[in-house]
Amino acid sequence: MEPHFELNEVTKKLPKHLHKFVVKQPYDEYTAQNQAVWRYVMRMNVDYLGKVAHASYLDGLKKTGISVEKIPHMQGMNRILKEIGWAAVSVDGFIPPNAFMEFQAYNVLVIASDMRTIDHIEYTPAPDIIHEAAGHAPIIANPEYAEYLRRFGEIGAKAISSAKDYEMYEAIRLLSILKEDPNSTQKDIDEAQEKVEWLQDNMGELSEMAQIRNLHWWTVEYGLIGTLENPKIYGAGLLSSIGESKWCMKDEVEKVPYSLDAANVSFDITKPQPQLFVTPDFAHLSLVLEQFANKMAIRTGGLKGIEKLIDSKNLGTIELSTGIQVSGVFTNVITDENNKAIYVQTTGPTALANRDKELIGHGTNYHAEGFGSPIGKLKGINIPIENMSPRDLKAYGIYEGEQVTLEFEGGVKVVGEVITGTRDLRGRILLISFKNCTVTHGDTLLFHPDWGVYDMAVGIEVVSAFAGPADVASFGDVGKVSETKTHKIQYSDSDRKLYSLYDRVRELREGGTVSEEDIKEIFTEVKSNYKNDWLLSLELLELATLNNFSIKGALREYLEEMKSNKSYTTLIENGLLLLENYQEV
Repeated sequence: MEPHFELNEVTKKLPKHLHKFVVKQPYDEYTAQNQAVWRYVMRMNVDYLGKVAHASYLDGLKKTGISVEKIPHMQGMNRILKEIGWAAVSVDGFIPPNAFMEFQAYNVLVIASDMRTIDHIEYTPAPDIIHEAAGHAPIIANPEYAEYLRRFGEIGAKAISSAKDYEMYEAIRLLSILKEDPNSTQKDIDEAQEKVEWLQDNMGELSEMAQIRNLHWWTVEYGLIGTLENPKIYGAGLLSSIGESKWCMKDEVEKVPYSLDAANVSFDITKPQPQLFVTPDFAHLSLVLEQFANKMAIRTGGLKGIEKLIDSKNLGTIELSTGIQVSGVFTNVITDENNKAIYVQTTGPTALANRDKELIGHGTNYHAEGFGSPIGKLKGINIPIENMSPRDLKAYGIYEGEQVTLEFEGGVKVVGEVITGTRDLRGRILLISFKNCTVTHGDTLLFHPDWGVYDMAVGIEVVSAFAGPADVASFGDVGKVSETKTHKIQYSDSDRKLYSLYDRVRELREGGTVSEEDIKEIFTEVKSNYKNDWLLSLELLELATLNNFSIKGALREYLEEMKSNKSYTTLIENGLLLLENYQEV
């Protein structure tokens, strides 16, 4: 099946299961007011962030093809991004954390295709193209930071979530959509807010995914770099928010040295942040990431790793000491008196793999009902099965056609006739298959001969546990797209008339021929019918000032009057100051 988005050297490497999250950028749906909001925010950002952002920011805007004047086309960005080994795809709002991380691991930025409304011009609770394109993209032009981002995605994609994480994802997604939609009722917003707050207060122990999302938030989204006394901005959330980029530099916002402790500091995506973390340099980010990875189940395995997978209620993988990998939904683990895992079980489609490649004949069709296997050494035998030579196996009766009883130290007993064994390329035995097999633990029946062939994974311990399958091809369409869709804003006839005025102003600005009569006509329409729209008047003042039209006095006076509305005061003041700065230049 052909992909529904443009492929290039980077995106063609994306696994098929990620394709479903990619949507067509709805460029024709951006209104002329959306374009004006982009221009206002970007002009404001470039003017201010040039002083307070990391040195990579302004240079990165040029390298990644981000225009100040217009919302970028994804295809245009990709043509330039490929020069630094990255790409961008358009998605519908928040996507599941594991999928988000996996895109990043493939050097692909996911860019929320929506554009914030004028009501959320300073800060939006929903991901939008300003946040993604103008926030994330410029800093990845820095090679050291780009590698941190890629590595973060690689590690983060394997982080194990809890069942509550999935609830939280859906709750935050809904809240952000409702808050950004001007047609949402306050009742719906309040109910969604209450759900998010309740979940935040009742998450219990933070999962790996919750912790690594915290690290992502305090670095990639809201990170500061340099010294505590004089930090610079590199986090995309700050680079894309004209409100928070100024707020974060104030003394009221506590500045904390970035360390592994940040993994346990949760955040509220709908509110400004009360404290921020400062890294001395980008290399320190990678150091902390590796420190966190060393604590993850992908590197520690064990009972804790299995329990994390069971708690997730989602597809995950364990790897045994031999290298055999079991991928499925884990539902049960049996432990001994020392609290060590001695038997593990999945329910539903399961696949076996080695070195992330599915073992032939051991896919989800064969193991459709689940899989179970003992873990550990045989009772009374010092040498583990995985270390047995063919001669050892013969001596202990573990060879084809032989009826054998294998009793493990944890008390699991396997009784059956050996059919065959599966080895890896180095000759290590990974799997032993039995017929007429019974598996028990005390009085508990774990496998009955009537259930068919029993395949026993070989390994004395679980060395790794992580989210997702070992071989992505084993499960086909991994992950699912949220059923909660971003709302398409419904515009009134009055709205559409206003946007046509914005269009006219853009045409005047870009066409090069501007008459004072045009400005007067549009200004009269704005004063009569759009008394709450400050941005169009600001654009008219810009044109009048550049052309030295006499109407500039009336426009400035009108905007000064509008400043009495506290919702616009700072926005208008900043716009007027920016205009003065441009005149001086």
